[in-house]
Amino acid sequence: MSKTKVLIVTQEMEPYTALTEISHIARQLPQHVQSKGMEIRLLMPKYGTINERRHKLHEVVRLSGMNIIVNEDDFPLIIKVASVVGARMQVYFLDNEDFFKRKKIFRDAEEKPFDDNDERMIFFCKGVLETVKKFGWAPDIIHCHGWMTSLIPLYVKTAYKSEPLFQNSKVVYSMYNQDYEQFFSGNFVEKASINNLTADDLITYSENNVVTLHKGAISFSDAVIKGHEELEENALAALEIVGEKPVLDFQPEEEYLSKYIEFYNSLIETEEEEEEAEETAA
Repeated sequence: MSKTKVLIVTQEMEPYTALTEISHIARQLPQHVQSKGMEIRLLMPKYGTINERRHKLHEVVRLSGMNIIVNEDDFPLIIKVASVVGARMQVYFLDNEDFFKRKKIFRDAEEKPFDDNDERMIFFCKGVLETVKKFGWAPDIIHCHGWMTSLIPLYVKTAYKSEPLFQNSKVVYSMYNQDYEQFFSGNFVEKASINNLTADDLITYSENNVVTLHKGAISFSDAVIKGHEELEENALAALEIVGEKPVLDFQPEEEYLSKYIEFYNSLIETEEEEEEAEETAA
């Protein structure tokens, strides 16, 4: 039996960033997943705050060279990689001079969110899936961490639904408190409509001209994890549409690693049971 393949996509990770608890989770989780005999791939943005020399990043030429279209403009995608000190795993970084070279991550020196955070997210999410295609590696689980990953569930289930690598992927979305979508421009839905998607495809990502990332991500995910013990009002409201999808409640520090593995396995077992049922019916 082949190993379970887990793609972990995160907006941040120790030791490269220390923004929120996501950085800590994204550092510990893939190592634990790998220790349980699963294969992993780990992708995050390459912010300008990350010291390439100190962390020994280098470009992966065979993966670089693609262009990602955002708002009708082409942006080159550069892929870099580094080995995590003290762990037998690698991190792949998605880089672009226009979006990530700056010396701040999400806010400028005056603490104002960058005007192009929405375009940075679109570039990153599409870039992740294009990079995985270049890997030629079919993930069983795609686990998304942070608002920067919120479009991946949508893209996997719509724009990339005919891509063989993602046919059997289960998308897990971890919900964390976030507020960046309130600063997005009014034409966010149009910008995010890649690969001939329409505004109707993104209907859950906007409500009364307000961007709703949690709601959109949940609507296209196969399962949800509560990443914070106390979720903000917008996150709680988004959970109202979860329906019968599996939801894992917030897990304390000493338990979340094992609970996440159990959650992954339950999704894979459900998929296998459904396939067996279809074969029997046929």
